[in-house]
Amino acid sequence: MRHLFPAAAFALAAALTFSPAAHAQAISPSPTAVQAGAFKLDPAHSKVTWSISHFGFSTYVGQFSAVNGTLKLDPKAVGASAVDVSVDANSLGTLNPALDTHLKSKDFLDVAAFPAVTFHATGVAQTGERTADITGDLTLHGVTKPVAVHATFVQGGANPLDKRYELGFAGSAEINRSDFGIKAYLPALGDKVTLIIEAEFKAVPAA
Repeated sequence: MRHLFPAAAFALAAALTFSPAAHAQAISPSPTAVQAGAFKLDPAHSKVTWSISHFGFSTYVGQFSAVNGTLKLDPKAVGASAVDVSVDANSLGTLNPALDTHLKSKDFLDVAAFPAVTFHATGVAQTGERTADITGDLTLHGVTKPVAVHATFVQGGANPLDKRYELGFAGSAEINRSDFGIKAYLPALGDKVTLIIEAEFKAVPAA
């Protein structure tokens, strides 16, 4: 019996800490409730997944796992938002080492010559209560082209683990790899590349 009370107390504390009511107060899916300020991308929980038609037989999927970026956001002036993202091209992964090596070669990304992929937002237009189109300059394989990212606000609030305020977003975009000088095996291997973005931004403490 002497172990029952401490165990019950711990369970009660955990229930209060992670109860739906407490969680709902801390987390909000409403963009209008977002705290304005500067944010930094959490690379541990942000990824860019890509997919392409593999000679028409299947849709092949891979991922860039090393992503960094910054965001400045004010919910009262969404159009003035600033977004800059950098992706380590060498972080490409398909769970197939031989294919990874080929995709990083001169046939495709040529990561030795072009180690980074960057996106610099030039405009943000709200398209719905929780959606916006982010237009910007994408630099890939040494070529810069305008690209539109269709973004959805997921939620904002204190992370239950580290208690830091953060924002979550999902996004998608489509590009033609040939526009960026990546033309190996065209047209048999797909030209259109679909990008799926999952991003968590943590608030930067005020100086």
